[in-house]
Amino acid sequence: MRTVLITGSAGFIGFHLAQLLLDEGFCVVGFDGMTDYYDVRLKERRHQMLLQNPNFRCTEAMLEDFDALHALAMKTQPDIIVHLAAQAGVRYSLENPRAYVDANLTGAFNVMECARELGVDHLLMASTSSVYGANEDMPFNEREKCDTPLTLYAATKKANEAMTHSYAHLWNLPTTMFRFFTVYGPWGRPDMALFKFTRGILEGTPIDIYNDGDMFRDFTYVTDLVRGIQLLIDTPPVRPESRDDIAEWDSLSPAAPWRVVNIGNSDKVRLMDFVEAIEGECGREAIKNFMPMQKGDVPATWANATLLRELTGYAPQTDIREGIKQFVAWYRDYYQV
Repeated sequence: MRTVLITGSAGFIGFHLAQLLLDEGFCVVGFDGMTDYYDVRLKERRHQMLLQNPNFRCTEAMLEDFDALHALAMKTQPDIIVHLAAQAGVRYSLENPRAYVDANLTGAFNVMECARELGVDHLLMASTSSVYGANEDMPFNEREKCDTPLTLYAATKKANEAMTHSYAHLWNLPTTMFRFFTVYGPWGRPDMALFKFTRGILEGTPIDIYNDGDMFRDFTYVTDLVRGIQLLIDTPPVRPESRDDIAEWDSLSPAAPWRVVNIGNSDKVRLMDFVEAIEGECGREAIKNFMPMQKGDVPATWANATLLRELTGYAPQTDIREGIKQFVAWYRDYYQV
């Protein structure tokens, strides 16, 4: 039985990935700081559910605490590390930038050091579509340069990509970075649009709609996302003999066993259509508060997911209305609305 260490196991994506891997027969070791960026009770409930499986164990500590992370890694000897823990949120990075430096830079470095010492079969680490920054050519392709981040959050994730590339080169550490595109679904984060819109519509309170609704997002259902991660676990990059060995669709580095992969639905959805779908599922119209674009935001995201499909044969495909239906059903049940 292979062992996977997941950082951020009490988080939205980490929880779903842990569930999937446990169902697939993995032993899962969780690590999470349980910060109060959002309701800790939601995180606690996720861990409680995972702990019902005898093949799951977890440690609660901060990523910046290298001794705690290192002790867990050495004790459990994971074959694979999936690093999902981070200080999330584009807008919060304007209010508390130091949290992003601590968690996303120091924390990621600590994970890399553990992976290097263990010599794991594969290190997988979360990046974000936000690294595309001011790029305008869409759908976004992994082989584009991403040198214009618009927030510190995006900059820290771009830094993670560069940091892991150096370790992959120096220590021959197979590493895959994946860029997420607006993940949504049951057990989601309260700071994300679907959660806030659903809560506002059901409570009859106004919802803030930025850029007067003239925005597009590539919404990715969470179970599609974690299936993509699970399939990538068994697709570690191999250092090529030469540049000629790299397929034209591949982001594989010519200097290291390292690549970056978009995981998105490859479907650009208009924000107002997203709101309309939530209204339909909730059975009432939203009170809309139209606002200008927020600092650091981008008008559109859209993933080219060709590389994911070429590597795994898989492509996310959950329709936005079906995904919203599943989320609203979970929200009503969890909050007894």
